[in-house]
Amino acid sequence: MSETFRKFLRTLPDFPSDLPGFDPENAPQDPALLFKQWLDEALDAGERQPHAFSLATVGAASDGGAQPSSRMLILKNIDDDGWHFATSRTSRKGRELAESPRAAMNFYWPGLGRQVRVVGAVTELSAESSSVDWHERPRADGSDNPDWQLYALQPAEIEFWQASNDRRHVRHRVSADGRPLG
Repeated sequence: MSETFRKFLRTLPDFPSDLPGFDPENAPQDPALLFKQWLDEALDAGERQPHAFSLATVGAASDGGAQPSSRMLILKNIDDDGWHFATSRTSRKGRELAESPRAAMNFYWPGLGRQVRVVGAVTELSAESSSVDWHERPRADGSDNPDWQLYALQPAEIEFWQASNDRRHVRHRVSADGRPLG
């Protein structure tokens, strides 16, 4: 089956020829502004849940080794504290963040051939902020959830990636303040 499956995968479409261009020289220096611009363009292009991202964390050594794990979450905000997301402290990702407070986010908008990768340290935000986030959730029943935690990832590196049909993909890696990274 593996040879048949490999051939099947090779028949699936790659990137179309009508993808948007991206010139990092003309991009806003502030990576948060560039992200918001790309998010708006993803919305305009009809991308579903463009604020969804894959969060990768590293498992605790006590759980059988430092294995990476990822799951989909929703971006809550971007401010001076970082890029916000939330989960229960008792969930697997909550436990992993308690032991190793570093993570990577990856946003992907296939219709535009774009992805944004954000890597850095993660901090817990205040109990008050976490409570507000819990109560703003859709279908919240009004009860409190003391395990709910709002986190902020403070970027050490942000990479904007624009696919190209000719395989000359553009990678624009910057620090949180917009300085280019090698």
